[in-house]
Amino acid sequence: MNTIKRLIVTTFLMLGMLGSTAYADNMKKLGTMNVHYMAISATFLTPEIAKAYNIERSRYNGLVNISVLDNTKTGNPAKTVTITGNAKNLVGQSKPLEFVEVKEGSAIYYLAQVSYHNEETIVFNLTISDGKESHPLEFSQKFYVD
Repeated sequence: MNTIKRLIVTTFLMLGMLGSTAYADNMKKLGTMNVHYMAISATFLTPEIAKAYNIERSRYNGLVNISVLDNTKTGNPAKTVTITGNAKNLVGQSKPLEFVEVKEGSAIYYLAQVSYHNEETIVFNLTISDGKESHPLEFSQKFYVD
């Protein structure tokens, strides 16, 4: 299993063991795109994975992971998209997000980092475009410093 797939599976398993149902439904159908999304603390990453993808592993750093699948094709293959947007805390401080595309085999992931403080809720406002259609995606995540 490749490293990003291992990260996704491990993260969902860990969250499932913690009893969190908030992560189970992190998929939205946006036109021809099935968009899977999550935001986690970078401390969930192993040092090796963080280093491989140039991700700062810190108690104050989160990782946004987006994958987009084409729901019009058999098997729902990964789809290349452009993702733009920002993250805002609840007092309105905006943080720009820079997504990096990661391809591993047939999988495509878009990763961005975001800084946060303890018990800070971050609202992610994104636009996902495949060149034919664009859709907004908004979700929030409360982060904790361990």
